[in-house]
Amino acid sequence: MLLAVDVGNTQSHVGVFDGHELVAHWRFATEADETADELAVRISGLVALSDLRLGQVDGSIVSSVVPQLTPEYAGMCARYLDGECLIVGPGLSTGMPIQLDNPRELGADRLVNAVAAYDRFAGPCAVADFGTAITFDVVSAEGKYLGGVIGPGVEISMEALAQRTAKLPPIELGEPLGEPGGVIGKSTHASLQSGIVYGFAGAVDAVARRVERELGPETQFVATGGHAQAIIPFCEMIDEVDDLLTLTGLRLIWERNH
Repeated sequence: MLLAVDVGNTQSHVGVFDGHELVAHWRFATEADETADELAVRISGLVALSDLRLGQVDGSIVSSVVPQLTPEYAGMCARYLDGECLIVGPGLSTGMPIQLDNPRELGADRLVNAVAAYDRFAGPCAVADFGTAITFDVVSAEGKYLGGVIGPGVEISMEALAQRTAKLPPIELGEPLGEPGGVIGKSTHASLQSGIVYGFAGAVDAVARRVERELGPETQFVATGGHAQAIIPFCEMIDEVDDLLTLTGLRLIWERNH
């Protein structure tokens, strides 16, 4: 049994694999000041919801973009779990050369996503990750990480719009907009929702087209992250959404180091 943990700035995603099978997974808000013991209490409670126990875990792998939590997760794994704990970062074998000016700048989650996408497509590909930021991570036909694109995320943009305007209320993306073509909102709420959803869909398509232009027409795209389900149905360039992409990448990296 493998415990895979993806620690994001806003949310953390935890999964348990039995071999290649993901048997359970959970999301929760990231709390940057949690200790190793507090993390153990939280995760053991989630694991128990699926009739599992931390004692069944044979190994663990953690991808973290929150530096203060990385040693806490390592401490939790050392104290409460059996087997080795891997932290995604320099020195870990991923099977993917990184073609950046400074490879250490690459976020662990972005590398993990790229590994999973290339394993899935076995050709030129890119991942659009709808997290705190919207990122694109691009992989060549030979399986090299070429670079990416970083822009403001959906939630950040919605919060900034509400904070900087006196009369525009915060909005939620839970309600569907309907088929593309109904972009003209008949209320303030509908206009805001339309601007966010169609605006981000257009931006994602524009970036994807430029990536395809540089990488070639064979490029395949996959999206992941919290707001992907709200935006991707209105995109033309990206058809696939895989909410489990990062956890899959963590499993693959674990296997490549054993």
